[in-house]
Amino acid sequence: MRILIQKFGGTSLSTDHAREHVINHIRRERSNGYAVVIVVSAMGRKGDPYATDTLLQLIRDNGDQLPDRERDMLLGCGEIISAAALCSLLVSSGIPAVALTGGQAGIITDEQYGHARIKEIRPDRIVSLLQTGVVVIVTGFQGVTARGDITTLGRGGSDTSATALGAAMRAEMVDIYTDVSGILTADPRIVEEAKPLPRVSYAEICNMARQGAKVIHPRAVEIAQQAKIPFRVRSTFNNDPGTLVTDISTDRSELTVRDRHVTGIAHVSGITQISVKAIEGRNDVQLQVFQSMAKHRISVDFINVTPSGAIYTVFDQDAERAVNVLKEGGFTPAAVNGCAKVSVIGGGMNGEPGVMARIVEALTEQGISIMQSADSNTTIWVLVREADMPSALRALHSKFELHLPL
Repeated sequence: MRILIQKFGGTSLSTDHAREHVINHIRRERSNGYAVVIVVSAMGRKGDPYATDTLLQLIRDNGDQLPDRERDMLLGCGEIISAAALCSLLVSSGIPAVALTGGQAGIITDEQYGHARIKEIRPDRIVSLLQTGVVVIVTGFQGVTARGDITTLGRGGSDTSATALGAAMRAEMVDIYTDVSGILTADPRIVEEAKPLPRVSYAEICNMARQGAKVIHPRAVEIAQQAKIPFRVRSTFNNDPGTLVTDISTDRSELTVRDRHVTGIAHVSGITQISVKAIEGRNDVQLQVFQSMAKHRISVDFINVTPSGAIYTVFDQDAERAVNVLKEGGFTPAAVNGCAKVSVIGGGMNGEPGVMARIVEALTEQGISIMQSADSNTTIWVLVREADMPSALRALHSKFELHLPL
């Protein structure tokens, strides 16, 4: 069988108009000869009756003391409703379909409720059903433990379900449908000249996803990369091919000349920079600072460590707590709220001289100060004031000519 996985997010299933497009995508791929497996998210967004955020609010409105195991039981309901509703629509449209929960589909996880990891997938039942000619709908975001308890995979878990099923079934392709026409060079709400990317590498999209481009979850990308399963990010509302994500270094099909060092610009807002100076006579400042953050479950990022102290970032909502923890430890931290991390991403800039110089040039021309920087082989990060972030994105997008066609 030629197996295709199609994942549809909450906005793809929230209205009659959207669901009509979903049916058409499924019908088209069946006519193309694929055995189709559908992965669904909960319908809609916060405030819609079956959305995950709405279910979370239900817990808060009823004592807010639900244990983790039972919390996952509730949160899994949104995807079950989506799967059942889509199954009914398909059958009424003349397309035979069967709906399975994550557990029924063979997705076995550990017992970390709320952010479970997939241990194995046993797709035998899905394969048997596909052989009868039906479309198999699987609830994303969920699995079961070895004891049969429902677990959820954390935010973006439906993407992870889709690529994990694609890997387990050796699918020809995984299509991630969303409300945008593929992956863009920057956030189009800020950079009007942002252009869709026809093709990116696993490493590039993984870095873009980690740095604020909320098109697909990084875990899903990592699974696809390990299994070498290509996937596309496509729009539910048209038939555009979207963005193909694959290993460009080894895939020799449809090769194009890539004369760009930078692929895209991403950003994360709502960040606070914290600086801690070493205390005279103590050489354990870094150990004490980061142990205290870990103990209080405060996520840290953008870490620069020197003999004289440490500089790092936390999310704005954790900043006050982080500062208080440091003061209790005898430190005198300095905090700068209202920052943003801007990331310049591209597989072609590894070992290429002058990229950082162009970043500094672009921001200096706009009078934007760089508060902190760091780099890896595919990404350079700079910290700026959040008020400067839109100008920084536009300046960098222009400086690296991302508005021009490939």
